[in-house]
Amino acid sequence: MEITRIVFPEKGRVTVESKDETLEPKPGEVVIRTLYSLVSAGTELAKLTGLQTVPYPHFPGNRAVGKALAVGAGVKRVKPGDTVFAHTPHASHAKTSGFCVPVPDGVRLEHAPAVGLALVSMTALRVGTPELGDWAVVFGMGIVGNLAAQFCALSGLEVIAVDNVASRLEVAQRCGIRHVVNSAEGNVVERVLALTGPRGAEHVIEATGSPAVFETACGVAKRGGEVILVGSPRGEFQADLTAALNHVHLWREHGSLTLKGAHEWRFPLYDDGFAKHSMERNAQVVFRLMQQGRLRLDGLISHVVPAQDAARAYDGLLADKDTWVGVVFDWTDAVSG
Repeated sequence: MEITRIVFPEKGRVTVESKDETLEPKPGEVVIRTLYSLVSAGTELAKLTGLQTVPYPHFPGNRAVGKALAVGAGVKRVKPGDTVFAHTPHASHAKTSGFCVPVPDGVRLEHAPAVGLALVSMTALRVGTPELGDWAVVFGMGIVGNLAAQFCALSGLEVIAVDNVASRLEVAQRCGIRHVVNSAEGNVVERVLALTGPRGAEHVIEATGSPAVFETACGVAKRGGEVILVGSPRGEFQADLTAALNHVHLWREHGSLTLKGAHEWRFPLYDDGFAKHSMERNAQVVFRLMQQGRLRLDGLISHVVPAQDAARAYDGLLADKDTWVGVVFDWTDAVSG
């Protein structure tokens, strides 16, 4: 079969390439014909620009929805013909032995790849200690941060969204986030504390991946609260480490904080009867919220573009963050088998 892939052949360049290849599933593998794949903007742009070191050529992407064409021996959760979500790259066809689960009826297929980033966002609540009525401040209103804010709101928390792009804050409000703070328009700490009260928020979620945000995040956290890193830190940042550590160590306002990592891969892939949480269970929760219309994605998926237009999409994500928020590649015209 002819397989079309999006490729980063070198730093800063995007191409779309096709070649004939045979994909036969080995035991435990699933062969998928992709319908839609979602750009994980933070990770993929870091790899494209060289902020994150990867060997080139690089084949980006790891959030896709498609049809299972064939399954190998031992695959139990998926059968041929199923519509599935999988951590596969931006390609017309792919093969995976990793996480792969059916997509239930009632979920828009263009939105379904977003379950991959929702799994990232949900990890903040799984590792945190949220309780009804707590305050949560979420830094970064890309897809991951927005979904984290929505999950907090669905859990009964009072949520403040922080970003320096006004259009992203407008999307957050349309998604049900009541309080927004534009970090480009003045002192963030003062304006957040004006909402929470001077003691701050019990939970602060950092979803930008920028280490420079850490000090501000600590400054709005309540004594004894938690700062949760959802965005993977990237890039060099120089600061006074002692001041940062004192936010964790000292018993003072905005001190005695617990710093937590919330990486999605901390959970087992599938339910094993022992751990409460797994990626499979988290995905089922996300799909249910999508079916019920309680998780809002319309404003987050700003562009659905043909896979052949990949270069234009990455350019938009890099240069026009006001307009390009979430990008889904449409592979339905790129595949025939």
